[in-house]
Amino acid sequence: MHVLMVAEQLRRTAPGGIGTYLRSLLAALDGDPQVTLLASRPPAGPDPVAALGRPVVTSPLPGVVMGRAWARGVAGVTGRRFDLVFAPSLAAPPSGAVPLVVAVHDVAWRRLPDAYPARGRRWHDRALARVARTAATLLVPSPGTADEVVAAGASRSRVLVLDPMYGCDHLPTADRAGAGAALAGLGVDGPYLLAVGTLEPRKNLTRLVEAYRRARPFLPEVWPLVLVGPPGWGVEVAALRRVDGVKVAGPVSDAVLAALYAGARCVAYVPLFEGYGLPAVEAMAAAVPVVASPVPSTAGAALEVDPLDVDAIAAGLITAAGDDRRRAELVTGGLLRAGELTWKAAADRHVEAWKAVA
Repeated sequence: MHVLMVAEQLRRTAPGGIGTYLRSLLAALDGDPQVTLLASRPPAGPDPVAALGRPVVTSPLPGVVMGRAWARGVAGVTGRRFDLVFAPSLAAPPSGAVPLVVAVHDVAWRRLPDAYPARGRRWHDRALARVARTAATLLVPSPGTADEVVAAGASRSRVLVLDPMYGCDHLPTADRAGAGAALAGLGVDGPYLLAVGTLEPRKNLTRLVEAYRRARPFLPEVWPLVLVGPPGWGVEVAALRRVDGVKVAGPVSDAVLAALYAGARCVAYVPLFEGYGLPAVEAMAAAVPVVASPVPSTAGAALEVDPLDVDAIAAGLITAAGDDRRRAELVTGGLLRAGELTWKAAADRHVEAWKAVA
């Protein structure tokens, strides 16, 4: 089987969770199936798509123009050279006679419209409607997401829940020196609490920071809260920094992130809504207690809190950072959950789904 896989996401300045998904899935696939990557016209400088070492088919169009053309149903895949086209996001090409499989990670813009720019909501609505019509199969990470995709107009017979759809064993060896330097630059020289995610409204950072402000006097020590993640939109970073103890680190490398996870007293991941929630299980794999919204990834192994209840989040931080007995229970449960989520298992499930379609 020969799969053409859309890799344009890796050309973005911040590839995000979909970029992690794409890279990790590729790394876990062995020689069957054969994979060729699809991307826009190569950039003038280093190309992260070509660096993956797979064959690449390139469009003559630059990325933005290619995406607009796909949205209008043109400049897609021609001929029958491939058995299958796989898109790791809703940015999927017209595939002609070749079956198309699309990963739909969530439909959060429908659940939380105010947490997305209007232009982004319109794009997602149109893209989901298009792949619901044209894709042979839509892959989703949970039954809840399957229900929401069907409610958005997809045929249930073409929606497939993959379990697992993701792994959490993708982070490289921890760069402790790099993490130490990053923390020193923030003025952090001891234990800390950690939150990881893009700085955007859906990640619920305003409530998290307020919960930390309330919890801080009740922690065993006055530990800071370190926020790690790329800039997004709709979040006033200066307002976050004005809360005593909050340190905004911005984006870091995966190796530094691995070390930050390992050194944290606990990790807080309390988005308003998440189709899966990869940072929570990344933290679990690092043997760290996790306070989280009820996200599918954790399967109940986190200390779950209502993301709308600031006091509940605060109580969770106090427990996960300071109660040694409960911390040990959370670490044990988290490691068991993380052990179920390998990219090899996820890749095997993808291949099964692709073969069924092809």
